[in-house]
Parts: sequence; structure tokens; C-alpha cells
Amino acid sequence: MYLGRVIGTVVATVKYEGLEGRKLLVVQPVDHDGNPSGSFEVAVDTAQAGPDDLVFLVGSREAALALQPSFVPVDSAIVGIVDSVDANRMRRAS
Repeated sequence: MYLGRVIGTVVATVKYEGLEGRKLLVVQPVDHDGNPSGSFEVAVDTAQAGPDDLVFLVGSREAALALQPSFVPVDSAIVGIVDSVDANRMRRAS
């Protein structure tokens, strides 16, 4: 599971079976401080995220399992919208 920021949308008029009615969003992965931490990626939205939302995502097999029917061919899925991140607690513990 990792964090990302929604930065755009993808329009696809023809989609694989199982992706009909699902939004595809462009996401910038970020670290716990909100700094970019990887390349842009396209994620299927299961949480009704919107522009500039901080979201948490799952990748690989877990992304495919986030959809019904499962095993839809996706590499990442938005599974939640983040309200806040408290990274100070993590820094104090290390």
C-alpha cells in the first residue's frame, strides 16, 4: 500500500470487461511528506477520488483483487482517500 496524489484523468471509451463504469485516474506517488516519489501511473478508482485528492493505492495482484469480478488486469487501484497523515510519530520511533 502506498500514497499518491490524483493529478488527472484518463478517458477510455473502450475498456476491458470488468472496467466498465470505472474511472481511470492519473496518480503521482508521494512519500509520507507529500513529496513526489516515482513516476506517474494510471490507477482504477474504487473510492470515488477527485482531482488533487491524497489517496492510498494497492498495486500488483492486490489491485486486481480490489475490483469485482476480481483479476481484472490492472496494475494499481485507489482503495481509499486519505484525510491526514501523521508522520511525526514514525520519525520519533526510529
